[in-house]
Amino acid sequence: MASSPIMSEGSAFTIPAHWRDFVALTKPRVMTLVVFTGLCGLLAAPGHIHPVLAFTAILCIALGAGAAAALNQWYEADIDAKMKRTANRPLPAGRMDRQSALHFGVGLSFFSVLLMGIAANWLAAAVLAVSILFYVFVYTIWLKPRTAQNIVIGGAAGAFPPVIGWAAVTGDISALPIALFMLIFFWTPPHFWALALFVKTDYAAAGIPMLPVVSGEVATRRHIWFYTAIMAVAAMAPVLLRLTGPIYGTTALLGTALFALLAFQVLRRRESDPARMAPEKRLFKYSILYLFLLFGAVVVDRWVAA
Repeated sequence: MASSPIMSEGSAFTIPAHWRDFVALTKPRVMTLVVFTGLCGLLAAPGHIHPVLAFTAILCIALGAGAAAALNQWYEADIDAKMKRTANRPLPAGRMDRQSALHFGVGLSFFSVLLMGIAANWLAAAVLAVSILFYVFVYTIWLKPRTAQNIVIGGAAGAFPPVIGWAAVTGDISALPIALFMLIFFWTPPHFWALALFVKTDYAAAGIPMLPVVSGEVATRRHIWFYTAIMAVAAMAPVLLRLTGPIYGTTALLGTALFALLAFQVLRRRESDPARMAPEKRLFKYSILYLFLLFGAVVVDRWVAA
């Protein structure tokens, strides 16, 4: 089995290459935002949770997200092989067999849910289980290959972490985690469609009916603008409902205004060459920062008010 050094040259300590491939199955870059929103839900929740149990709960969210990503790659291995940006993933690149990915994803799913139930509570475990099942069966298997609106409904899968984090502390689900769920839900379409605009050829080659492939770039730009408007309402909802205070309110107002400006720039453009889609790439990158900022502001706001 091939191996590669992970320390300085001349070090005897090595890790087999397949361990890196198992890590790659969990989509660690995507997991970062998932874990952060889950952590913010946990930190913003009223009440107290032991630091060790809090760490375990966040670990379970990370493991659950990684499990869903692994099962997604197991199911879409043939599709990933047709797309430039995914062709080097462990399965399409031939570095791992599909059965190993399936066993890894299923095992990690059961372990994360069981550990969450034992360490925190079974409501948090149940929501974690629903999020994994939703991503695999509703989004990956059902929606993604069938409809251009796949990311609209399927985006709910990525909106569960703050609800899970909140439930891990409180054992219930109240208005604020639901509001945060809705924020991520309506944020997902403009975030993902901005990406889809400059990787349209990849989706077309794989036969995935993403919105730019099915309805064209003009319609996609309009949809981005439409969902940005809905997202703006969702972003301000916690303030309007008096669930958060001025720190979040100011951050959400300014952050959403910039998001809307970038989305408007995308709306006005008619560029079809991915190499010249700087505004689209800028919106995609900012959308990630945007969610980090708003969720961070929720935590700061709740701690200041405490």
